Amino acid sequence: PVGTCAAVKGMTTEELEALDVHLVLANTYHLALQPGTELVQDMGGIHEFMRWHRAMLTDSGGFQMVSLLKLAEITEEGVTFQSPADGSQMLLTPEKSINLQNEIGADIIMA
Repeated sequence: PVGTCAAVKGMTTEELEALDVHLVLANTYHLALQPGTELVQDMGGIHEFMRWHRAMLTDSGGFQMVSLLKLAEITEEGVTFQSPADGSQMLLTPEKSINLQNEIGADIIMA
């Protein structure tokens, strides 16, 4: 299941466990944007943040390059996104994506 912002809509982690789900996908860009990787780290990483103690996969943020194309500028360096929430900008490079995923505390990270 997809837990874009560290939550699977309409389901608790207990319900996911009862269904024998082994992995949840969270979105690196959205978590970095809000609530921010620092808060996720302060709460003990993604597992504690969402009370999920099975595998966590985070994406690279590359899908947002397409889905948020109107809010993105693509260069050789990476992708600069404009936040749909407050207009701030975030440059997402391959290196930053990996760093953010490590800060989030994912078990499996995408490059």
